[in-house]
Amino acid sequence: MSYSELQQARFSVARVRISELGRRAGVSARTLRHYEDLGLLPARRRANGYRDYDEHDVRVLAEIRSLVELGFTLDETRPFVECLRAGHPTGASCPAALAVHRRKLAEVDEWIARLHAVRGEIVAQMRTAPRCEFTEERS
Repeated sequence: MSYSELQQARFSVARVRISELGRRAGVSARTLRHYEDLGLLPARRRANGYRDYDEHDVRVLAEIRSLVELGFTLDETRPFVECLRAGHPTGASCPAALAVHRRKLAEVDEWIARLHAVRGEIVAQMRTAPRCEFTEERS
């Protein structure tokens, strides 16, 4: 689920458990536990040991999912998550997050340049390939 879809869903999360957060965000509880293991989405624990999430966690999860959909690694999402945790309005508000954006943009530009080169090579091969006539053999 994209960030905009998560925003449009307008979560009304007071306190929810992992399965409910996962259901609302369209991710598995296993994915949420993985994010927790990486320190991206720490959960508070209830007295019974269940994980407890709130509205802020929904914003963090939306930021992570949005960035992952754009091709960022989970490690690259960390500065954005930290920016949100620091109380900034968006995950891209902080210098560290902007630096990651710049690196990712340079990476995308390299991919585009490589794809243009590959396309050029394919076009060149098509232009220089000898044409042949296929004939049907009759038995």
